Amino acid sequence: MSISTHVLDTAHGRPAAGLAVSLSRRNPGESWSVVGRAVTDVEGRIKELSSVPLDGGEYRLDFATGAYFKASGIKAFYPEVSVVFVVAGGETHLHVPLLLSPFGYSTYKGA
Repeated sequence: MSISTHVLDTAHGRPAAGLAVSLSRRNPGESWSVVGRAVTDVEGRIKELSSVPLDGGEYRLDFATGAYFKASGIKAFYPEVSVVFVVAGGETHLHVPLLLSPFGYSTYKGA
C-alpha cells in the first residue's frame, strides 16, 4: 500500500511547495515510528511517502506548516498539522490532501 498527499495554500491560491511532511505508524503501546519523510514538489505533491510497502493500521501525517509559512514571513497559528487516520487492509493506495492557510486547515480522504 502507498500513501500520497497534495498540499494547497488556500490563503495564496497556490500549491504549498517545499513543505516538509513525515509519515508515522502507530506501534503497539501507543508509540509512533517514522516510516517516511519527504518535501512537497512545486505542485505541492508528494507521490509516495514511504519507500517500503505499508500494511493496514493507524498512521499519522505531520505537516511542518510553521516552517513553511515562516519562509514567506508569515506567522502561522498552527506550527504543525498532524492528521491521524486508519488504513484498512486490502487498500493499494491512499491519498490524503491538505488545504492550508495560516489560521486554518482542512483534510479529507482523496482518491
